[in-house]
Amino acid sequence: TVHSEASEQRNDLGSKLDSVGVYVCQHLNLALDEAATRRKKLSNQCITSHGCPIPGTIKREYIMNQAETNRFNELYQRHLLLLRLQGKSQSTIDAYSRAVRRISEHFDCCPDQLTLEQREEYFSKLIESHSWSTVKIDRNGLQFFWKHVLKRDWQWIKMIKAPEVHSLPDILTVAEVEKLIGATRKLRYRVFLLATYSMGLRLGETLALQVGDIDRQRKQVHIRRGKGHKDRFVPLPDLTYQAFRALWCKHRNPCWLFPNATGSPEHIRRATTHMDRGGAQAAMKAVVTQCGIKKKSRFTPYATVSPPICLSRA
Repeated sequence: TVHSEASEQRNDLGSKLDSVGVYVCQHLNLALDEAATRRKKLSNQCITSHGCPIPGTIKREYIMNQAETNRFNELYQRHLLLLRLQGKSQSTIDAYSRAVRRISEHFDCCPDQLTLEQREEYFSKLIESHSWSTVKIDRNGLQFFWKHVLKRDWQWIKMIKAPEVHSLPDILTVAEVEKLIGATRKLRYRVFLLATYSMGLRLGETLALQVGDIDRQRKQVHIRRGKGHKDRFVPLPDLTYQAFRALWCKHRNPCWLFPNATGSPEHIRRATTHMDRGGAQAAMKAVVTQCGIKKKSRFTPYATVSPPICLSRA
């Protein structure tokens, strides 16, 4: 009898604890919902003392839940798929997908819910905080998303028009280019700069050079899949060929002229990718700063070949 009474008391206590647990969970969820609502109201009321929205603040009308997140992920993956199916370059895919992520993070909602007024407001803030180049890329990326993924009209794009600016680039002189190349310490970056300026190549074109692209007999280089996915042949200066030869004798990679330089010499020799793009850009900026060159444009525009660069073999 004593054991049965104790068992009944334990069951009653367990039932009460279960009821208390359910009650606590219900009120905890309610409190969380109320807190989310308060955050939503506060984000809608970010106003300065002058009564204007703070630059960079977001007037949110949505808060993405799990269902909206899943829908956004599905639309985003389809966006990437359609970009690849249309043969867009990797840089274009990265830029267009960044535009979709940027506007989604700005409003914290799936882009298909945005109204015309919200999109206009978004681009007005984007113009204030980013360059017109970024604005145009985001416009094109969102236009592709609306047209091919959402299959909706995109008439309001006519409201976004970048001003026409006709500026002349600051081109480095041959003496300045010689100074840059001479001041570069690492051999791979020195040869990289020499090849870029002596043959009038773009950054990605120089990095993508392979051993089989060099034609010693005809003294020309085959540039593959340049801008607009077009191939072309460019003259190969003797000094540049000698530099290629000296660099290749250092790493002896069977494929790349500028292989990924991370790791041991054996790892570099077997590298399957070319040198890092950011590393080449950082090296260029460091050398320009060291040489004290103040010109804003630090590249060869429009793939224009420079006059012969008279450096010694050393």
